[in-house]
Amino acid sequence: MSRHSWKHALIALTTLGALTLSACGTPAASPASAEATNPVSGGVLTYLDAQPHTSLYPPSAGFYPNGGLVNQITDRLVYQDPETLGFHPWIATAWTVNANATRYEFTLRDDVTFSDGTPLDAAVVAKNFDLFGLGDAARALPVSEAVNNYASSEVVNPTTVVFHFSAPSPGFLQATSTINSGLLSSATLDGDFTSYGAGNGTHVIGSGPFVVGSEKVGAEVVLTAREGYHWAPQPSVNQGRAYLDEIRYVVTPESGVRVGALTSGQADIARQIAAPDEAVVQASGAHLLAAQTRGVNNSFSLRFRNATLSDLRVRQALALGTDRQEIVDTLFTDNYPLATSVIGKTALGYQDLSARLSHDPARARDLLDEAGWVPGADGIRVKDGQRLSLVVNEAAPQPRSFDVVTLVAQQWKRDLGVDLQILRADAGTYAKAIQDADQIQVYHSMVGRADFDVIKSQYAAKNRNTLLNRNPADNSLGDEHLESLLGAVASTPDEPGRVQADHAVQEYLLDQAYVIPLFEEPQVFAYTGVVHGFATEPIARPSFYNTWVQR
Repeated sequence: MSRHSWKHALIALTTLGALTLSACGTPAASPASAEATNPVSGGVLTYLDAQPHTSLYPPSAGFYPNGGLVNQITDRLVYQDPETLGFHPWIATAWTVNANATRYEFTLRDDVTFSDGTPLDAAVVAKNFDLFGLGDAARALPVSEAVNNYASSEVVNPTTVVFHFSAPSPGFLQATSTINSGLLSSATLDGDFTSYGAGNGTHVIGSGPFVVGSEKVGAEVVLTAREGYHWAPQPSVNQGRAYLDEIRYVVTPESGVRVGALTSGQADIARQIAAPDEAVVQASGAHLLAAQTRGVNNSFSLRFRNATLSDLRVRQALALGTDRQEIVDTLFTDNYPLATSVIGKTALGYQDLSARLSHDPARARDLLDEAGWVPGADGIRVKDGQRLSLVVNEAAPQPRSFDVVTLVAQQWKRDLGVDLQILRADAGTYAKAIQDADQIQVYHSMVGRADFDVIKSQYAAKNRNTLLNRNPADNSLGDEHLESLLGAVASTPDEPGRVQADHAVQEYLLDQAYVIPLFEEPQVFAYTGVVHGFATEPIARPSFYNTWVQR
């Protein structure tokens, strides 16, 4: 969409009921207003997101629209500082961990309630983590990817809860601080997966500073401030009720519409500002916040259990034939640094492996020759009568994914003789296809988490399994050594050992050419000068508790 045509799209979307913004047309305030320091209570903030949420079940909060809501309506046991990554009391006032990280004891506040009036005590905390740590297949509620080796809970008294683990779980303290561990009321925890889905938000009860006031499925969620909230984490500037009265989450798929609404003053904050629009936003007087996600970089996972990609030489050729610098230079800004490892520079356990990420199309062609793939009449390589044709998914949550995979397809065809087809995110077969290595051989994705375990979350068989090392059809493993390496990251109790284990995984993924890291993915927000105190949690989900507006 051209930038000058956003008004026409806005009118069209409003007519369809997909966007309900007032036509005030007020330009964004000057950056000078950001210098105001005295919070103002009250007001409504309009926040634009590119996609609708799908679930408010905390273990599903890794999807950014889900997490952006869960972060506002739930509290966590522990608070992780988004800058230092240090831990501070929140619902838990103190905690102890044994030497091998198999027993965690938390002391809780005694004055916290859920928005339905029920107490937040040790019994309900135990019930939360029994569900998050063990899941419930009968209710289609999965185990949280943030919790490893969970065994059981023990309620000592109303303000003391103990968690036990079958093996060391050094990442559990950080797990209790994540949105994947947002605390829910006992009644909410009794529901099945559908009870957390879109349309049921008013029935999902947390203890956070906001509650779901109303919802229009696929279009809008309205959060309202909870009266009497007074149990914020210790580092918070605000220690009482949220400053804002209301937050309107409006689903606005078109980037041009989000930018147009923001720069005209019809919206206050927008997420997923496209790289080409960053200059437009800043020229309007609005502000950009590019928050890094501290995890596995925006990457291609090469599904090695597919017959074509089972040959290491083919995978190596694809890696060497990908001009990652061209992707960054052509499609993005400085907010998207070139990846130098599987995980980002701000991720725990990062090591610089840029020497293993070279671009060498001549060597790539030699490898394909050695593997028996020779150029065909149309330039696409063939072997035993089969064309070297692969399929990659468009990843709707990732910035400019279709542009990225399109550019790579051009590179591979031009430089390697490889045909890369693209499965669009809205295809009817998409959900099933991405779970089949013979339908999607190249998987485009990323994941954020401020803990060493993030690399396990992405690649482990029981977590996201992006490589499809575990075949969903029969649960068999293609590379048991990879699974062992990932298990060591999650189960090594001491930090130096976890760093070493994390390095081993990064090296192995690149040496086996299982992964082609592209760039470090941020979440790019834009906000007008009327907005103050806006920030994100450690992996770039919006945090509105300390946010206020002055119009």
